[in-house]
Amino acid sequence: MTRKEALVVVDRTEPVSETWNRVLLARANDRPTAWDYVQRIFVHFVELHGDRSFRDDPSILAGLASLEGRSVAIVANYKGKSFKDRVQRNFGMAHPEGYRKALRVMRLAEQFGLPVISLIDTPGAYPGIEAEERGQVEAIARNIQEMFEISVPIVSTVIGEGGSGGALALGVGDRVLMMENSIYSVISPEACAAILWNDPAMSAEAASQLRMTARHLQGLGIVDEIIPEPEGGAQKDVAKVSQTLKSALIKALSEIEDLPHEELRSRRYEKFHGMVRFRLLS
Repeated sequence: MTRKEALVVVDRTEPVSETWNRVLLARANDRPTAWDYVQRIFVHFVELHGDRSFRDDPSILAGLASLEGRSVAIVANYKGKSFKDRVQRNFGMAHPEGYRKALRVMRLAEQFGLPVISLIDTPGAYPGIEAEERGQVEAIARNIQEMFEISVPIVSTVIGEGGSGGALALGVGDRVLMMENSIYSVISPEACAAILWNDPAMSAEAASQLRMTARHLQGLGIVDEIIPEPEGGAQKDVAKVSQTLKSALIKALSEIEDLPHEELRSRRYEKFHGMVRFRLLS
């Protein structure tokens, strides 16, 4: 098998059309946002602002709340609802200060022994020049590194788009969950199609080959649990989906919250280390 041939080998566990439909549902304008879930799942939410260095990034929602009597910290990508709100929040694409704000809140949670809940929904980190000038790559890498070291439980959930390092900067968790119609990938289907075939019409095929849906990723051992959605997506019954997600979060926390700190960190490291699978192609 040649390396070029290896690029187009795919396990057809899901038809191309079904995978692309999930991509469209994950991106739908009326899909529930992080704020929709925070309002319905948690109580006594107090938002925290700023990275204590540059500014507050509104594309990252962060704060403290209560989940069925547990005090928790929340960090989330927030795309916004209305068009004006989406522009203000940069369509969920965080700058470095957003990731630094998230890390500040996670470290605060560690200081007070609070579990961390992360909700992931972003096309990716903001790729603009000003973000690079302020250390976008370093901020993402720092979050990934330090999330392995944090000694409190972390449960991460992909609720919509999980795009590249912008998603992974909030994605290192002891439990990783995905909504049924969410996606999680190192690159968008459109960018992948442009690189491989120089043809945007191949985006659906690229999505299939990227194995970016919850079903694909659970099969690869990257995702621990899939949160079911009604036919037509989570937006068809936000209240019911919120309760399903709430139950999944409580279950995930109950499985790990009593583990000793060192065992928790060790298991987290082994979990992600075990995802690395490769083979040499001739």
